[in-house]
Amino acid sequence: MRAAAITEFGGPENIQIMDLPRPLLGPDIIVVRAVAAGVNPADWKIREGRMAKRYPHYFPLVLGWDVAGVVEEVGPAVTSFRPGDEICAYARKFCIGHGTYAEYVAVVEESAAPAPTSIDLVTAAAMPLASLTAAQAIYSLEVISGETVLVHGGAGGVGSFSVQLLVDMGVTVLATGSPENAEYLRSLGAVPIDRMGDIVRQVQAVASEGVDAVMDLAGGPDAVQTSVPLMKDGARVCSILQTPDLGEEGENRGLKARYVFVRPYGAQLGDLIAKVDAGSLGVPLHGTFPLEQAAQAHRTLQAGGVRGKIVLTIGE
Repeated sequence: MRAAAITEFGGPENIQIMDLPRPLLGPDIIVVRAVAAGVNPADWKIREGRMAKRYPHYFPLVLGWDVAGVVEEVGPAVTSFRPGDEICAYARKFCIGHGTYAEYVAVVEESAAPAPTSIDLVTAAAMPLASLTAAQAIYSLEVISGETVLVHGGAGGVGSFSVQLLVDMGVTVLATGSPENAEYLRSLGAVPIDRMGDIVRQVQAVASEGVDAVMDLAGGPDAVQTSVPLMKDGARVCSILQTPDLGEEGENRGLKARYVFVRPYGAQLGDLIAKVDAGSLGVPLHGTFPLEQAAQAHRTLQAGGVRGKIVLTIGE
């Protein structure tokens, strides 16, 4: 099968199109004929070796954790899917090497969900990791209707889903982004905050009493530290980058911090897909590249300014 893989860590130029064996069919595995694969920041971090101390890696290493396609085969213990079903999945495993930038992908049954019926499979491939990250981050913050949440990185893949889910819950959302993304953030229902300007002043103009929670999806330690004086006493913050350091002030004011690392969860993905089919959740697609241009897709993502998600097209 065709696959985009690397034989050693390094830059985008290390990604090669290879002819590799199809994945094996385990008892609880579904083998998917991939139509498309989502491209995520985790992919280029894996390519550069940044996760080498967290997971076993096997070369040649096929990149990718998101897939949408058609079920080709099912293992003997699989009960939820059968050949011909259209599915999408966050296909993370306990090792790295058998990813989704390939014509065929092995997926654990519990990680998959029936594909949306209102969008095509290419667009559906943009959903799994980013939408699950957004939902699990919001859950970690115990957000409720009527609260005010500051989202750092609101125009990216995870950010776009987060803003929509929060707005749908009845939350007031303030989202940082570039000036070019201000109208886009408004279209999602957020109050745009220019990340190049005075964030503190802008947030205080909207939420003078402070925000109830903060989601760090892109800014890292600087964004978290900037947010501390903007948070109400006892407020919560989560980050998908690392455990937030709230410093002495945060500890004294009872602020709560949480690191969120997304988990594969087919049932939860199914709930998010239901929102897409109901029209309450849009799937933000920045653009597509053919599998053979996976290196260029990585360059585009790493260059920044991506609104929503990038997807690789693989099959029909």
